[in-house]
Amino acid sequence: MFYIFLFIFGACIGSFLNVLIDRLPNDESIMGRSHCDYCSHKLNWFDLFPILSFFWLKGKCRYCGKKLSPIYPLIEVLTAIAFVLTWIFAPADNILVKYGYLGVISSLIVVFFSDLKYQIIPDSIQIAFFVSSLIVAGNAIDVTIFAKKAAAALIIMAPIYFLHAVTKGKGMGFGDVKLAFTIGFLLGIKGGIAALYIGFILGAAVGLILLGFKKKGLRSKIPFGPFLVLGVLIVLFFQSPLFALIKRIYGI
Repeated sequence: MFYIFLFIFGACIGSFLNVLIDRLPNDESIMGRSHCDYCSHKLNWFDLFPILSFFWLKGKCRYCGKKLSPIYPLIEVLTAIAFVLTWIFAPADNILVKYGYLGVISSLIVVFFSDLKYQIIPDSIQIAFFVSSLIVAGNAIDVTIFAKKAAAALIIMAPIYFLHAVTKGKGMGFGDVKLAFTIGFLLGIKGGIAALYIGFILGAAVGLILLGFKKKGLRSKIPFGPFLVLGVLIVLFFQSPLFALIKRIYGI
């Protein structure tokens, strides 16, 4: 029963994340009723049941009949499943730390889709990600441990900042720089480097595929945030087998 509740709770949070993804990059208030993207009609409470309303309305707006993006129920389902899996597999015994992991996951979902849709990572989500990482760190209130994590954050941020500076923001946005800082704080130097490495490999692979299918040109901008998010998730939940694989391949 607990996991059913957690799934429903995650779907509700996913519905709220949809609001953040669409409004924060456009400097819109997150307060107020949701509305149709096409006719701007304010939605009633019975139009807002996570997952269910989309299928009940057959993927169309009740008021104008326009087709709604399937990305909305996808994010709700994704968040619901992510909450359940995170609660089960998060490497933490402390319940507060588990909630911290849920905050990290929620923040990363917003980062992924905001950057993918608008090529913007809102500062408010960057802050939420950092605060959640503080909770996950648990004992980071210790001055020595906090200093080590802050140093790791600066080290992981450095190469991304270098790319941002060299390309004058065209090759790497400053949002990626701030994201890399928190990644270093959350994962440490070794985990942060692994997350960056995975992000670059995935980004390069997808870029080559898009070039091959002529979906993007050489000068086209591809958001890097989603690939960083995937790198973080892989390191966060598969750290032991990942490091074992790296050691086997590279001997480090």
